[in-house]
Amino acid sequence: MERDVQRLAIRIAVTGTRGKSTVTRLIAAGLRESGFTVLAKTTGSKAALVLPDGREEEIPRRGLPSILEQKRVLRRAASLGARAMVTEMMSIQPEYLKAESRSLLCPQYLVISNVRIDHREEMGRTKPEIARSLARAIGPGATVFLPAGERCREFDSAVERSGARLITVENRAAGSFLEEDRRLAEAVVVHLGVPQAAARQGIAAAAEDFGSLKIWSAELGDPPADWTLVSAFAANEPESSALILGHLRHKLDLAGRPLIGLLSFRADRGDRTRQWLDAHEQGFFSAFQKVYLVGAHIRALRIRRRKSGPPPLVPLAGRTPGTVMTRIVSAEVAGGVLIGLGNIGGIGTRLIEHWQEIGRPHAS
Repeated sequence: MERDVQRLAIRIAVTGTRGKSTVTRLIAAGLRESGFTVLAKTTGSKAALVLPDGREEEIPRRGLPSILEQKRVLRRAASLGARAMVTEMMSIQPEYLKAESRSLLCPQYLVISNVRIDHREEMGRTKPEIARSLARAIGPGATVFLPAGERCREFDSAVERSGARLITVENRAAGSFLEEDRRLAEAVVVHLGVPQAAARQGIAAAAEDFGSLKIWSAELGDPPADWTLVSAFAANEPESSALILGHLRHKLDLAGRPLIGLLSFRADRGDRTRQWLDAHEQGFFSAFQKVYLVGAHIRALRIRRRKSGPPPLVPLAGRTPGTVMTRIVSAEVAGGVLIGLGNIGGIGTRLIEHWQEIGRPHAS
């Protein structure tokens, strides 16, 4: 493994709460545009390798994911003669994150996409605690790229202790999470010697991650009604989802159209379910007409919803995308904007695949 590491001239690891897969893809695309032989690996929505020619291979898994998967990625990159490897980190627990970074990947360049409140049981319940957990990935002598708005004492202290170098990246379009990802990737690529024009051209042409924000138009029901289907499942937690909703208000004409939520829960993410219930009680869904619930924890939610304010939470027992959509479309005969939130794992992934089949990509 150490020999494989040494054969790779440039090793870039990407960690953070949200956007890791997107940033990984953007960096690899920017380097590829300038002639770098680069292998990229994403982990989030679907584990995949992006090969030096841009083709993708899904990573087969048996059982639960393990950071030891990164050993095979290192070997593959070395066997392909890659000059650079860009890898999305897998770890949630701080101890694993430290081992994955410092003992497996040994990146010279570490990118921290952002700090959001998620995985609270493993990483901490406040932003400083989560920043402290993410800082465990900072190894000796590494160059760390970080959005300027995320700089904090925890990262500064870790950089000072390890003798690393910190580069902060300003986001000119304040509040735009998409632009922040692009500027972060561009800063890394230009730092590695790629001309800015080539970096931007490659980044603009990068293939989207499966879990990235996607929008479809469809005519559904009998008689057919106009629907806009939005996949924001991969945002997972309320803070990132709120940024996406702000982006959608500028991208879509929502005036006069019913806004309907489809909130997907996972059995192994009970703490995240609690976050969403708290967000509902704090008014997160105040602009929504109704919020449908799918996935795990539905029985418990039938009790909780009686205590919640508007809009109503409506549990759906359907386990297939077709059943879920039939029930929603039958109840909402006027159509509307259906926004998928919560968790991309489980039925979230299957809903995205279903929407790709029944809808057509929304015009930008």
